[in-house]
Amino acid sequence: MTRGGPQRVLPVLEHLEELRNRLIKSVLAWFVGAIVAYLAVPTVLQALQHLLVAARATGQSVNLAYLDVTEPLVTVFRISAFGGLILAMPVIVYQAWGFVAPGLTATERRWAVPFILSGGLAFAAGAAFGYLVVLPVAIPFLIGFLGTEVQAVLSLGRYIAQVITYLLAFGLIFELPVLAYLLTKIGVVNAAFLARNRRYAILINVIVAAIITPTVDPFNLFLMAGPMIVLYEIGIVVSRLAAPRPAFREQPDAL
Repeated sequence: MTRGGPQRVLPVLEHLEELRNRLIKSVLAWFVGAIVAYLAVPTVLQALQHLLVAARATGQSVNLAYLDVTEPLVTVFRISAFGGLILAMPVIVYQAWGFVAPGLTATERRWAVPFILSGGLAFAAGAAFGYLVVLPVAIPFLIGFLGTEVQAVLSLGRYIAQVITYLLAFGLIFELPVLAYLLTKIGVVNAAFLARNRRYAILINVIVAAIITPTVDPFNLFLMAGPMIVLYEIGIVVSRLAAPRPAFREQPDAL
């Protein structure tokens, strides 16, 4: 074994140890957030049920019911886990940034605080967009697709899971402009690169939307893929604005 062998192995072990510690801190933050979110489960459940008001206003008979003895317990755990993830998101992003920050330059590390703050705000904005704009339109449309002749009895667990999936997905896709800004600032991508690969991005967005969408109908696919494509285009504009400006050079006077 060469003399430098153990020296090369040691940094790898140190990185793995640091990764383990940061993962433990992230999981603990998620656990604490889930406990806090558990206290607000009745309020969150009422807010999610409020989305059915628009469907009932159209004359639909919509009722929530649980079809399994464990479904209420699983629903509470699901709401607590989702709320805990939202509450712990700043800590998780901070731990992720702390792990990669040593490999960045001092200029790139300056974007830590703006990235964490804007990422949290973008996630909240995406979840709010899904709750206030998309779901109030999508749920009555889907429930009333067969008219008022059929009474809707929705599974409590599946309904909550679908709504949470939508809110989580919209929160994540609203991170696209923030990610485009950050990657442009550190020199990984630029607006020309994003625009040149637009067709591939659209294809990937549709595939990801098809995977995330809990149902297989084209309407739900459009609700998920449409905002993703729009936000990608916004990301191109944001990347163009974030690009460094060329230094102004004074032209010598003509002789």
